[in-house]
Amino acid sequence: MKTVIMAGGKGTRIRSVASEVPKPMIPILGKPILEYQVEVLARNGLKDITIVTGYLGQAIKTHFGNGAKFGVAISYYDESAPLGTAGALYKIYDGLGEDFLLLNGDVVFDMNLGRLLSFHKEKGGDATLVSHPSGHPADSSLLVTDAEDRLTGWLAKEDPRLYYRNRVNAGIHLLSRRLLDAARRGLASEKADLDRDILKPLVPTARIYAYDTPEYIKDMGTPERYRDVERDIGSGFVESRNLANRQKAVFLDRDGTLNRSKGFVSRPEDFELLPGAARALRAINESGYLAIVVTNQPVIARGECSLEGLRAIHDKMETLLGAEGAYLDDLFFCPHHPDGGFPGELPEYKIECECRKPKPGMLLAAAEKYNIDLSASFMLGDDERDMGAGRAAGCKPVMVAPGELPKAVDEILAPRGPR
Repeated sequence: MKTVIMAGGKGTRIRSVASEVPKPMIPILGKPILEYQVEVLARNGLKDITIVTGYLGQAIKTHFGNGAKFGVAISYYDESAPLGTAGALYKIYDGLGEDFLLLNGDVVFDMNLGRLLSFHKEKGGDATLVSHPSGHPADSSLLVTDAEDRLTGWLAKEDPRLYYRNRVNAGIHLLSRRLLDAARRGLASEKADLDRDILKPLVPTARIYAYDTPEYIKDMGTPERYRDVERDIGSGFVESRNLANRQKAVFLDRDGTLNRSKGFVSRPEDFELLPGAARALRAINESGYLAIVVTNQPVIARGECSLEGLRAIHDKMETLLGAEGAYLDDLFFCPHHPDGGFPGELPEYKIECECRKPKPGMLLAAAEKYNIDLSASFMLGDDERDMGAGRAAGCKPVMVAPGELPKAVDEILAPRGPR
C-alpha cells in the first residue's frame, strides 16, 4: 500500500523551535519528525512512500534520498505552487493504488497500523479517519460518529458547541481513490483542502468512518506541544502506547465515582462531576494508564432514558473533563436490567447478561479491544459490584468514597510516578 506524507508546511507557529528547516524536519532528540514517521511505517510493513514537498523541500530529499538507508522506497512530488492539503493527490493519482495512507508530516505517532487497515477493510468505506481523545479538545476539530463508527458530523474549532464526545481528527487518513473521484467533480481549481473540499462534503454519503485509538498521536503545532513530544519520546511513552504492546488501565465506575450520585441520571441537566474528578482523570492520562469508564446503566432497560439520551449525558461528561485537560480513552456501559415491573421498560434489555457488574464482561471486552494486561490494572468504584467485577476480571479493586477519587488515584499511581 502506498503512503503519502504531506510535508510542505512552513510551521509558522513553531518557528521559535527551528526556523531554517521545513516543519517536518524539525529535530526531536536529534532526529527529524519525518524520520519517526518513516520508522513507524517501515515497522508496519508500509515501505512504498511518496513525500509531497514544498517549503525548503530539498532538505527532506537530502536527508532521505531514495529511502534505502531507512529500509523503504521514497519518491517525491514537489509543489511548485501550494496546492492545499489535497491538491497534490490528483497530481500523483495514477500511482496511488486502490487505497492509500495519507499522513500530515507534522504528526508524531506510533500505531499498530494493521488494526487500522483491518478496520478499513471491514467497514468497506471510502475513507477512514483516525481519531483520538485530546487534552485540548476546545481548540481542535472534532469528529462525530454513530454507533457503527460512521462519520455523521464534523466540528471545526470555530463551530459552536455545547456538549461533545472528545474525539479529535488526528491527521492520519486511510483513503480510497473512489473518494477522490467523487470529490473531483466539485472542485473549482487544482488547489484543494482535504477537509473542507473533499471529506466534509462527502459525510452525507455515509461512506466515511472514524477509527478511534488511544495510541500516541500528537501534532507539532506549538512549542509547548513540541516539548511534550520530546519528553514522551525520551521516556519511551510514545512507543509503549502502540497497541501491539500490552497496556494497563484504570477502570472507573461512573455514578458516585466521577459524578454526584442523584439516583439514576437520565438527563444531561442532572449530570454533575464531583470535585477533583477531572484532576484525577488527568493524573491517569499522564501516568501511561488507559482511563476507561465501565458503568451499569439500567435506565435504558427501565425505559427512563434512550440510547441517544445516554450518549448526550456522556458527551456532557467528556466536555466537562476536556475543559480541564482530562479525557477518557473509552467508555463501556451495560444497558441491561434483569428485574421487571417498570413502566415503559424495554423487554429486549430485561435479561441476565455478562456485562452488568459485578460480572466482568465490560472489563474483559476492553481488555480484548486494547490488549490490556488486567493483572496490571485497577478497578475503582464506590460499590461492591465494582469490586466484584474487578476481582472477577483479575484487576486490583479499589473502593472509592464519593469525592475521594483524587486521593485514590494518587495512592495507586504514587509508587509508579508520572511517565
